[in-house]
Amino acid sequence: MDKPIDDQEHNQTPSNNPQTPPRNTPHKSRPNRIKQGRGNHTPEQAGVKNITKANERGNLGFHKELKAGVETNNKIHINHLNPHYKLDLNVKARIKITPLGGLGEIGGNMMVLETMQQAIIIDVGMSFPSEDMHGVDILIPDFSYLHSIKDKIVGVLITHAHEDHIGAVPYLFKEMQFPLYGTPLSLGMIGNKFDEHGLKKFKSFFKIVQKRQPIQIGEFTVEWIHITHSIIDASALAIQTKVGTIIHTGDFKIDHTPVDKLPSDLYRLAHYGEQGVMLLLSDSTNSYKPGITPSESSVGPVFENLFKNAKGRVIMSTFSSNIHRVYQAIQHAIQHNRKVAVIGRSMEKNLDIARELGYIHLPFKTFIEAHEVEKYPDHEVFIVTTGSQGETMSALYRMATDEHRHISIKPSDLVIISAKAIPGNEASVSSILNLLMKKDAQVVHHAFDIHVSGHAAQEEQKLMLRLIKPKFFLPVHGEYNHVAKHKETAMACGIPERNIYLMEDGDQVEVNPNFMRKVKSIKSGKHYVDNTNNVSIEQKIVDERLEIASAGLLSAVLFISKEAQSLMPQSKISSVGIVNLKEERHFLEDLQDSLGLHIKALRQDVLSNTKHLDESVRHFLRKALFKHTKKYPAIVSHVFVS
Repeated sequence: MDKPIDDQEHNQTPSNNPQTPPRNTPHKSRPNRIKQGRGNHTPEQAGVKNITKANERGNLGFHKELKAGVETNNKIHINHLNPHYKLDLNVKARIKITPLGGLGEIGGNMMVLETMQQAIIIDVGMSFPSEDMHGVDILIPDFSYLHSIKDKIVGVLITHAHEDHIGAVPYLFKEMQFPLYGTPLSLGMIGNKFDEHGLKKFKSFFKIVQKRQPIQIGEFTVEWIHITHSIIDASALAIQTKVGTIIHTGDFKIDHTPVDKLPSDLYRLAHYGEQGVMLLLSDSTNSYKPGITPSESSVGPVFENLFKNAKGRVIMSTFSSNIHRVYQAIQHAIQHNRKVAVIGRSMEKNLDIARELGYIHLPFKTFIEAHEVEKYPDHEVFIVTTGSQGETMSALYRMATDEHRHISIKPSDLVIISAKAIPGNEASVSSILNLLMKKDAQVVHHAFDIHVSGHAAQEEQKLMLRLIKPKFFLPVHGEYNHVAKHKETAMACGIPERNIYLMEDGDQVEVNPNFMRKVKSIKSGKHYVDNTNNVSIEQKIVDERLEIASAGLLSAVLFISKEAQSLMPQSKISSVGIVNLKEERHFLEDLQDSLGLHIKALRQDVLSNTKHLDESVRHFLRKALFKHTKKYPAIVSHVFVS
C-alpha cells in the first residue's frame, strides 16, 4: 500500500538517497573550512540562521493572513449589525409619524403612519382620568386630525386587545368608519364593545389577520408577528413601505415560557432585522427596570401555595383582559376542588370569548353563578372578579362595602389583588386595600409576587434592538422620562443619538432612509367620557367641577332696580363649601352689602346692557371671594334688571 505523500517526503532522508549530499555538511572535494566573520559561526550555525530567517519570513506572512482574517470578520460583524446599506438611499418619498396618544402619558395609545396619498392608524386606545377629573370615567384621543385626513385613511391596525389600545375604537367608529384589522381575540373584544354601543352594523368592517402572512393595505404591506405580553394573541407589526420597513413592537415582553407555550416569534423579527429596517418604534413602559421581566408562568407556583393553604373562600381580582392570569388561577382552583364564580361584566365577557375561540379550555361544570356561592362551603369556592384598580362601581368594591347583591367580604376570605396600580390609580387601589383589611380579610397583593408585568425590562429591550438593528429609533408608549430612558438603552446598543427622537403627542416626524426630523405639531389632546352613559363631557364642565371641588360654589340670583340702581330685597346669595357654617351668614351679608355698593357705582350704559352687567357682577364677586378666601370658587349668577 502506498504511503501518504507527506509521509514519503518525510522518509527521504540522506541515508535513503546516497546520490544526494546531506544538507549542511561539507562536500568531500571541498576542504572543511571555518569561515571567519562576525560571531565566528560554523557552517552548521549559519544553516540554522538561514532557517530562522526563513521561518521569520513565513511567520510574517502568516500573521498578515491572520490580520486580514480579523479585518474580514470585523467587516462581516459590522455589516451584520448595521444592514442599513440595504436601504434605498435614492428614495425621495417619506413617511410621516403622528402619535395622537400614548406619549407623555401611560395609555391612550394611537398613532398615524402617513404617506402623501394614504394613511393607516395603529391602535385606538383609552386612558384613565386623574383624580381631579370629577365624574370622568375614561379619556379618549382627540380625533380632529383624523377628520382632516379622513379620505387618506385606508385602515385601522390593532396590535392587541388591552383597553389602552382598543378602548376608544367605538368612539372613533361613531364619527367615521374604516377597515379594522386584528387577530380574532382583539376583534372579538372590540365586537363586544360595539354591541354595547349599538354599533353592531359596523362589524362588517372587521378584517381577521393571520400572523406571518403579509397583507396589502393600500400602499402598506403589513405583517402581524406574534409577541408575548400580558394578554393573549398580542402582535408586533412589520410595515413595508416604499421608503423602507418599519417595525412597531406594540406592547411586549420576551417570555420564553408563556402559559400557552407560544413564545415571541423572534425568528421573524430577526428575519426583518437581517433585511434592513429603516425605523423601529418600541414599547418604553418598563425602561427603568433592569434585567428581564419574569414569565407569566412564574405566578403559577404562587397560586398553588395560596390555594393549598386557604381555609375559606379565595377571591381574586385582576384585569379582565389578563386571560392567562385568570386561566392559571382557575386551573389551580379546579385542582383543589373549588367551584368558580366569575363576577363582573367585562371579566365574564372576556373569559367567554377566550373559551369560545379556543384560546383556553375549561370544563363548564366548574362554573357557578354568583347567587349559587352560598350553597357551597367556603373552602370549595373561588371567585374571580373585577376591581383591582379600586373602581367604585366594580364588583370587588361593592363586596367590600356590603353593597353587592350576593357576596360580602368576611374575615375567613383570602383576597388576591393580582395587578399593579395603573399610574394615577394609586389612591383608589390603596382605598380598596383599606376596605378589605377593615373586614379582617387576608389580603395578598403585588408585594407577594402575585403579579408580573407584561412589559419588557431593559435586557429585553436590548434584545429587541439587537434583533431589529434599525437605522432610526422612536421609543413609544410612556411618559417622557420613560422614552428618554429607552433612548439611553438604544444608544448603548449602538444606535447613534442623532438617529433617535423623543416624540410627544401631536408631534409629526418625517422619516426617509437618509433622515428623520420633526416637521411640525398638530392639535392633539383628550375628550372626557362618562362611561356609564357613553357620553362625552365638555372641558368646561370638567373645569367647573374642579373649581367646585377645590374651592366651593357661590350662587347669586340678583334682581336689580335700574331706576334706583340697587339690589332688590328678593335677591339671594348662597354658598356651598366656601366658608364654615358659623361664618356663612355674616360672610354672605357683607358680600351682598359690598355688591350693592358696586352696583350703585356702575355707569348707566353698563346697567342697560344685561350681558355687561352680568360680567361686571361676576368680576366683582370673583375678586371679593379671592380677597376673603384666597381661592376662586365657581360662581353661578343670574341677573334680572327691572
